[in-house]
Amino acid sequence: MINRNKLYIIIIIIASIATHFLFFGQPRETVFDEVHFGKFISGYFTHEYFFDIHPPLGKLLISGVGYITGFEPGFSFAEIGQGFPDDAYLWLRLLPILAGVLLPLVIFLFALRLGLSPLASFAAGLFIVLENALLAQSRLMLLDPFLLLFGFSALLFYFIYETSSHNTKFLLPAGIFAALAVSVKWTGATFLLIILIIEIFKTGTNRWMVKNWPRYLISRAVFLVIIPGVIYFSIFAIHFSLLSKSGPGDAFMTPQFRKTLQGYNDPETKTVIPLNLWGKFKELNIQMYKSNATLTAGHPYSSKWYTWPFMIRPIYYWHEQGPQPTQSARIYLLGNPVIWWTSTLAVAYLAVAALALVLKAFKTKTVLTLWRTNNLPVFLLGAWIINLLPFVGISRAMFLYHYFTALIFGILILTYLIDQMDKTKNPALEKDRGSDPKTNSPFQGRGKRIFAILLAVSIITFVFFAPLTYGRPLSEKMYNARIWLKTWL
Repeated sequence: MINRNKLYIIIIIIASIATHFLFFGQPRETVFDEVHFGKFISGYFTHEYFFDIHPPLGKLLISGVGYITGFEPGFSFAEIGQGFPDDAYLWLRLLPILAGVLLPLVIFLFALRLGLSPLASFAAGLFIVLENALLAQSRLMLLDPFLLLFGFSALLFYFIYETSSHNTKFLLPAGIFAALAVSVKWTGATFLLIILIIEIFKTGTNRWMVKNWPRYLISRAVFLVIIPGVIYFSIFAIHFSLLSKSGPGDAFMTPQFRKTLQGYNDPETKTVIPLNLWGKFKELNIQMYKSNATLTAGHPYSSKWYTWPFMIRPIYYWHEQGPQPTQSARIYLLGNPVIWWTSTLAVAYLAVAALALVLKAFKTKTVLTLWRTNNLPVFLLGAWIINLLPFVGISRAMFLYHYFTALIFGILILTYLIDQMDKTKNPALEKDRGSDPKTNSPFQGRGKRIFAILLAVSIITFVFFAPLTYGRPLSEKMYNARIWLKTWL
């Protein structure tokens, strides 16, 4: 007889493959930021230097698939809606899709390691499968699927390390995946930050339990700082080796940097000393930071960080006239409202409950006891906050997809709270982690029913909004029926 967890894994994988590969390749046109990343990917084939505000790993991975499959540069990626001349674009979209396929499985395994029940973990995985915005983002030549897969894989391996007698062989992949997440987008640094905060807090409060303190610190520094740093630097070294010629990104760099590029000719820089590899690495990262900090261009579908939990402003990705005059096909980065909004309610509920207990703990001077007895909800809420804080105070245009990491933690909070209903009378925080789930709690069995209802309704809303995820033709009446808020237009 098949193990229950294996059955859950099989269902999640089948559902994830089905949703991600349905209408694979639709549309046969450039969509949203593919106009940027397509050019960057082509740059690795022409070897002409380009500049991007993000680290290079995501673009390198997609171009690697292109290299294996014989991709030839030449398509301009000039504008949204530009038709692809052949099927080569399918290979460029494949790797983000595969990352999207694997993410629900990683979340299921991560939830299990956090201590959620198999049913709650299964629900968390399915909620990721049924989240329309995550799906829409992973079907295109975009970077976020890599960021999420690597980041949550890092946390998965870290919690395997935490729950396996602190076997450091699991700390190594945690550091590697965290480095890969940062190498896709700098926002991936929050995953490494979460691990470091836990390690600092844990070792600070349990230092007396560590037998070889210097060795302990050195091992953490190696696995969580040095190795990730080496990986991050090495990815840039590959980036520079592929972009050896003068190109459209020259203008962002100093003469010392440009002097390292083939074909760069400027009589005024004959005496300029070219930078070495380390110098190029430093300069590019400084320029990336400056460009991120000084971007002023607006966008009609940008949004502020405080609107993301409520999904006020989705992103209009693509439009095409349908086969009939009264129909149009559109792609929106629009989440599943049931999953998105219930996770926001769960975060708000947990935040209020946590604040009340923290205030009480400060009064009674039992803060450490509060952490030790309620570390899971504190971790989940803290991780949600950490992944929202970097965007507070940023003035440049930001978008709904910047909330993805926090959204997934919100989904984990939602499943955690529902899971607790069958374990304790206070589902907000674990007052009795060792309580027997079979006790006569007034919430006994309610969690399972809520999971069943939420999953059923989520499936319905997923299907309802699927045409805006896959870019399927809709009549104006059917399209308007899916625009629940005026700000979604």
